[in-house]
Amino acid sequence: MKISEQWLREWVNPQLSTEELAEQLSMAGLEVDGVEPVAGIFNGVVVGEVKECGQHPNADKLRVTKVDIGAEELLDIVCGAPNCRVGIKVAVATVGAVLPGDFKIKKSKLRGEPSHGMLCSASELELSEEHDGILELPADAPIGEDFRAWMGLNDTAMEIDLTPNRADCLGIRGLAREVGVLNRLDVTVPEFENVAVTISDERAIHLDAPAACPRYLGRVIRNVDVTAASPLWLQERLRRSGIRSIDPVVDITNYVLLEQGHPMHAFDLAAIEGDVHVRMANNAEKITLLDGQEITLSEDILVIADESKALAMAGVFGGEASGVTENSKDIFLESAFFAPDAIMGRARKFGLHTDASHRYERGVDPELQRVAMERASALILEICGGEAGPIVEAVSEQHLPKAAEISLRASRLQRLLGIEVAANDVEAILQRLGFKVEKSLEGWQVNVPTYRFDIAIEEDLIEEIARVYGYNNIPVKAPVAPLRMQRQEEAQLPVRALQQVMLAAGYQEAVTYSFVDPKQQAQLYPEAAALTLPHPISIEMSSMRLGLWPGLLSAAGYNQKRQQQNVRLFETGLRFTPDENAENGIRQEPMIAGVVLGTVQGEHWQDGVKPVDFYDVKGHVETLLRASGRFNEFRFVASSHSALHPGQSAAIYRGSALIGFCGALHPQFEKLFGIKGRAFVFELDLAAIRERKVPVAGVVSRYPSIRRDIAVLVDRNLAAGEILEVIRRVSENQLVELNLFDVYTGDNLPASEKSLAIALTLQAADRTLEDQEVNTLISEVVTALQNEFNAVLRDS
Repeated sequence: MKISEQWLREWVNPQLSTEELAEQLSMAGLEVDGVEPVAGIFNGVVVGEVKECGQHPNADKLRVTKVDIGAEELLDIVCGAPNCRVGIKVAVATVGAVLPGDFKIKKSKLRGEPSHGMLCSASELELSEEHDGILELPADAPIGEDFRAWMGLNDTAMEIDLTPNRADCLGIRGLAREVGVLNRLDVTVPEFENVAVTISDERAIHLDAPAACPRYLGRVIRNVDVTAASPLWLQERLRRSGIRSIDPVVDITNYVLLEQGHPMHAFDLAAIEGDVHVRMANNAEKITLLDGQEITLSEDILVIADESKALAMAGVFGGEASGVTENSKDIFLESAFFAPDAIMGRARKFGLHTDASHRYERGVDPELQRVAMERASALILEICGGEAGPIVEAVSEQHLPKAAEISLRASRLQRLLGIEVAANDVEAILQRLGFKVEKSLEGWQVNVPTYRFDIAIEEDLIEEIARVYGYNNIPVKAPVAPLRMQRQEEAQLPVRALQQVMLAAGYQEAVTYSFVDPKQQAQLYPEAAALTLPHPISIEMSSMRLGLWPGLLSAAGYNQKRQQQNVRLFETGLRFTPDENAENGIRQEPMIAGVVLGTVQGEHWQDGVKPVDFYDVKGHVETLLRASGRFNEFRFVASSHSALHPGQSAAIYRGSALIGFCGALHPQFEKLFGIKGRAFVFELDLAAIRERKVPVAGVVSRYPSIRRDIAVLVDRNLAAGEILEVIRRVSENQLVELNLFDVYTGDNLPASEKSLAIALTLQAADRTLEDQEVNTLISEVVTALQNEFNAVLRDS
């Protein structure tokens, strides 16, 4: 919002410089983005009156004038402005004046005629961009007066960036109230009398959507002269606030919007058929707006209508058919309270943003409508003339917002601020803010005024006290707190430890959105239902992820498109699975996942280039599982997954519980995510792999270990992991190391079999194992393998 500092100081004038005032407002939460002069830098410009104006003898487009500036003699000035004429008051740059851009006025001759000065346009003084003619001043402008001083151009325009909750300051009225509070000053509110009702004309008003519009005021004003010129003071106040003058009626409603912070609108009374209805739009109802844009309304749009058609989008934009034009004679003036929920988002839906929608979306004072109506009516009658009818008000009291009543505890105030604010100061601050305060046992009972619709809870009041008391006045103190050792569950592996394992394996940690593209996710998990967001950031981010793969694969494709061919990414985060039995119908599970593309290592003259394969990723997962110290509890089982390549995927179990998958991404998804080459992925339940084995102190054996190698023939499709699991179970007391060191399939073996060579390292803690014990143990192992897998011990 842009406002004139001079205008603000007419309401309240603290003894502060412009810079100090801007700093004070910013520290109070009303950030001043910029301060700039309202006019260019110039001097030597005075008010003058054109006494003579004749055609230049040597130029068709020039005029020779004589101008009275209060000096002994009239000034001869040559002027080319088409609106130059006898009797008008003008801004005259005298000889020696310096205009913006360091342009100096000197005596000169134009086509042979002397010119001792210049009649200035608004653009030449950097008042506006208008340059069609010279600036015309009011008839009562004092001749010879310094133009800059008379116009009050030693003023600044302050650009204030308000947070959405402070809509009460979107006008001089609210801003002045704020400055008064900060400086303990009274605010001088301009006085105006309610206009006299001279005609009985009125239009009935019907609130067909009272929840969206609980209060609507209307007034008929007849015989209005819309062709009248807006007075210069009004145009200037609008200009300094960044609003262009249009016509007196529009200028007045804009002026009231700036002064009172309340939007208004005027309709051409002749365009209204019958009564006025405030209703929701009919489906597919059309309206042409004032800017000429035709839009199709939906049933969630609030409109102002007559008996047959929509006249305006309520709180957003007027309609072209009912707009006030230079031919309008009678107007219908509205002043209404629209609920923020009824206006919010409606303007953006059609690519619009107006001063009215900006305020109504944030909220306006529900008690300000009559004040705004009377103020606008008085200005219209003063500037445009006319006769005013009675104000017709339609109101639904039950739908109007109710003033909040909040309990403020002194203990809570001190705890949140960290300091003790004197009770008298608390009460003074709240009262200056317009709150009604009564003492209670624990603190105060506070009644919030209607214009502070952002105050709803106790913390809001505490924030107000801190803001007005001054953040700078709250001392900076280091917090004092006892240090307590936090309980650390030794059996829980920190997530950071698992992340370090992945970093050591060459992965980079990624953080992707929990919202994913529903089309991509549906292809990866075709049989799973996902939670769809009602108000997503975009359609590509409208579904909650069922796993971490969609985000990681998108990130991998993004990197490949930027010439990063070797990609290793991992992520820890939540997946969201719909579950009726879970809290809020959604099960949130922490997961760890990764994606790998490219080569095992960089190109090397000795090793060449080896692409990543399934066993590389499986090795990374095994390293992750070993961090828990319970690696033997996990097993890989060949399995299928909708997102993985058949034959190159494995399910990962802990005991009988499925905890994740790893494998090659199915080739059909490579194009979907923009991936070139083979991609391998894994995903594990984080909770399942964080349970680690607590170390137990034991005796270090002083006795030698014994290694025995066995080779067994088994079915070619049998997983080696199942063989190793049986060996561990049978020989767990003496087994200290188990290693599969050879897998052989050859011509001297049947096509359906393979040979597994396994090394067993045995050791006892209290004695040296004898050959008989070792042979017995190996025999038990072989027997168990024969019984469970029909394995045969190879002789050679």
